[in-house]
Amino acid sequence: MNLARPKSPARVVAALLVAAGLVTAATALPSATAAGPSSRSAGCGQPAVVTGDYTVVSGGLTRTYRLHVPAKYNAGKTYPLILTFHGRGKTGAQTEAFSDLSKLDAIVAYPNGVIGDEDKQAWQGAPYAAKGVDDVKFTADLLDQLESKLCVDTNAVYATGKSNGAGFTGILACQLADRFAAIAPVSGAFYIQGTHCAPSRPVPVLDIHGTGDTTIPYGGDGERDLPSVQTWVRDWSVRDHCDPTPRTSQLGDDVLTFTYKGCKADVVHVAVTDGGHSWPGSDASSGPGYVTQTFEAHELIGAFFKSHKLRS
Repeated sequence: MNLARPKSPARVVAALLVAAGLVTAATALPSATAAGPSSRSAGCGQPAVVTGDYTVVSGGLTRTYRLHVPAKYNAGKTYPLILTFHGRGKTGAQTEAFSDLSKLDAIVAYPNGVIGDEDKQAWQGAPYAAKGVDDVKFTADLLDQLESKLCVDTNAVYATGKSNGAGFTGILACQLADRFAAIAPVSGAFYIQGTHCAPSRPVPVLDIHGTGDTTIPYGGDGERDLPSVQTWVRDWSVRDHCDPTPRTSQLGDDVLTFTYKGCKADVVHVAVTDGGHSWPGSDASSGPGYVTQTFEAHELIGAFFKSHKLRS
């Protein structure tokens, strides 16, 4: 299947969101705003921080991350903050390059995992991750640092990622629901943890996965303790108190959207027919298999995040 890129990606994103019953327009996060005092981070008014590579100490380890700051950053106005987690063996810089998330009007951090099995960087929760490393604590420490140095809307903090990094966003939603307004995993590796997920609040979830993914199979892989993608999504629909049967809608030839209704927090699953282990709208560098051009993941994720805040 080789579809041409639509002439109007904004309309495609709007159509997806209308189908999901969320918002009717907008393909980016909200511009910087004069947020209320309770949602302004301590970094508001601090000297400007520039795009570049930084470190943070957590759990006795010096961790690294790539930081994107909007070109017209104003330390007197709050910005959304997106944490983006790479896949196994990849880096934050590589994920920034193919994801296009830095095109959004937001502060975006691309942290790097710790080297685990086979000398590959990975995230907590996967069987090949570095033993004894607390990536949830690292994430909280990273948020503390970013919010102390940059003007962040603390009600508009989000997590996304790909593959192993996408799976880690699910762990963050379970354990740090008080800090993340929504998550949006892409091609997620949702390894069964053996622990109960009990988030402190319902968490909005946008999940994107290709049905032809051979790296993290859409139907799951029992030998690797990977549930089917639809099972993982349904579990979140239960946590978010949704009606049991989702509404489905088709966009183009290769996108099917499952939207759960009656939820306390929105749950939406976007299935790319025959899609590979890839990032929609990108090129082949995002992963193996078919890459849909029907929509661009960063635009859909940005619009989904825009429609959700921790507290209104």
